[in-house]
Amino acid sequence: MTDKVDVIPAPARCSSDSAGRTGIGDRTALEARPGTEGVARWLRATVGAATGLPFPQADGRDDRLVLSIDPGLPAEGYRLVTDALPMRVEGGSAAGVFYGAQTFRQLLSPDAFRRAPLRSGREWELPRITVEDSPRFRWRGLMLDVARHFMPKEGVLRYLDLMAAHKLNVFHFHLTDDQGWRVQIKRYPKLTEIGSWRARTKFGHRASPLWDDKPHGGYYTQDDIREIVAYAAERHITVVPEIDVPGHSQAAVAAYPELGNTDVIDTNSLSVWDNWGINPNVLAPTDNTLRFYEGVFEELLDLFPSEFIHVGGDECPKDQWKQSPAAQARIAELGLADEDELQSWFIGHFDKWLSARGRRLVGWDEILEGGLADGAVVSSWRGYEGGITAARAGHDVVMCPEQHVYLDWRQDDGEDEPVPIAHVRTLEDVYRFEPVPSQLTEAEARHVLGAQANVWTEVMEDHARVDYQTFPRLAAFAEVAWSALPAPGERDFADFERRMTAHYARLDALGVGYRPPTGPLPWQRRPGVLGRPKDGPPPNA
Repeated sequence: MTDKVDVIPAPARCSSDSAGRTGIGDRTALEARPGTEGVARWLRATVGAATGLPFPQADGRDDRLVLSIDPGLPAEGYRLVTDALPMRVEGGSAAGVFYGAQTFRQLLSPDAFRRAPLRSGREWELPRITVEDSPRFRWRGLMLDVARHFMPKEGVLRYLDLMAAHKLNVFHFHLTDDQGWRVQIKRYPKLTEIGSWRARTKFGHRASPLWDDKPHGGYYTQDDIREIVAYAAERHITVVPEIDVPGHSQAAVAAYPELGNTDVIDTNSLSVWDNWGINPNVLAPTDNTLRFYEGVFEELLDLFPSEFIHVGGDECPKDQWKQSPAAQARIAELGLADEDELQSWFIGHFDKWLSARGRRLVGWDEILEGGLADGAVVSSWRGYEGGITAARAGHDVVMCPEQHVYLDWRQDDGEDEPVPIAHVRTLEDVYRFEPVPSQLTEAEARHVLGAQANVWTEVMEDHARVDYQTFPRLAAFAEVAWSALPAPGERDFADFERRMTAHYARLDALGVGYRPPTGPLPWQRRPGVLGRPKDGPPPNA
């Protein structure tokens, strides 16, 4: 057995029957058997570009890499063999072959992660090993918030590549919030004409006295979305869009004031919000609002083939509904007990609407308030409790508790962290995250689809800050989501750190501006005033 291969996430089994290394060069061919053609294109476009190797079509020679599907393997599992010729990557599906190709790339060299070769004529080698591997969870997700700070399309495509390099397979795309609407809806053009731009932006978190007085905004056209979805699919990543309702919706109300509680406030005076936190301006529970968002989701379903559609459902203050005669009349009409049940009715409407179209609703764990919508999947972010409650009720769960996998939380206890918000969550803290609550029975635990790391961007004004907060912690999360690790207290963090030494070189080659293992560098520091107090409230979802 060999246990010193510097692969992340850690493979299930890695063995070697021979010492030495297998060389590959200009004559090494690539044979793509049926169903693996997309993986072959990816290998030539990435590993081929980095190494300068042409990977010609196979012509029967032994010096080749064979890609094939073996139905006997788990769907996302793979077997990689480099200790005999021809070399082989076999997967239970095209996705499994793709993950085997990712391991093949890691075994070559960090320079295999560059976009062009550093020099011509270089010889490339791999250890002579057999790797057998498959993921623990079917949902291995990353949520990216592009509403608070917009990330242009090229940045999103880059993050899909980074996800693929870590064998993550669900991209939760947080497209709308109080601070911006980021997806083109053709029947409602004001959503992007008005809702995608704000006049200024709070610099730092909500405790900061500083403002960036430049307008901020942007959005993805429907063709941009189609490109993003297709690019993700080539990397076996499902894109799950999020349109937030009924809270976190001021950008939509600014564009279409009739969506708000017009009998309580002057919604015509609202603009796209320029601050952070929980906003009191929520959608009105009217038929007009339901029809409007049905129109939004109709266009969304044409763009996103995902089984899952996220509707938010979190942090919806009920004050305006309590004051609104129209909302109170709706509660009475429906025979509901209170405003919590009114929110449950709102979410339940879209659960049924999506189900009728073959999709499944996903929402943050607040959708449990007032009764859980039938068929809904819960994103458990306020700790484990929501996920436990949902799983015990027979509902599927994605575990993303803020205490473990909110990557905007600071990484050190010193004031020299850039915008040091919330509580410290180190690389080791993320590595010791356990997605399945111990309170669940074996049957209940089967409702845990997997786990997700969340990147909220209130304090991440550009891609460099997103990189700094996300990495290297995303590498630790990826291993938790993929690998069959021991209990948190028994995990070998020292071995993970050893493997990260090689992985940092891969991240360097990819151009990732990760947080250095030794902490922030002097020019990366920001005054502590930009963050909220260390014991302040957590970031909003």
